Amino acid sequence: MQNQPPPGLPSQIIPTEPGQYSPSNDERTMGMVIHLLLILTGFLGPLILWLVKKDESGFINHHGKEAINYLITHFIVSLVLIALSIVTLGLGALLFFPYGIALLILEIIACISAYQGKWYRYPLTIRLIK
Repeated sequence: MQNQPPPGLPSQIIPTEPGQYSPSNDERTMGMVIHLLLILTGFLGPLILWLVKKDESGFINHHGKEAINYLITHFIVSLVLIALSIVTLGLGALLFFPYGIALLILEIIACISAYQGKWYRYPLTIRLIK
């Protein structure tokens, strides 16, 4: 049985219902570490951990893909904010602080959700890696 989230659920946090697959403590910890490395190391940490562990568990694979897609999406948004800042002679830079706080909050929510065994999906993320 492949460990994948239930298809078609619209919520950002997909609960693990009784009778469905429940990730082990090691899987939950690895899912949390992927998101924690996102905060601590940026792109490299989650990418390496996901590439090493993706075939061991669908749960880890899911959280690794989410973290990488999240990074790619927000790298693109950051480039747009930089361009906006240049065009507006620095006024666009005022958006960086609230944007960074929002990103940090989403990453913390992802860490907690992964540790609780939930199939978290970042909102407003382009999913290039499926």
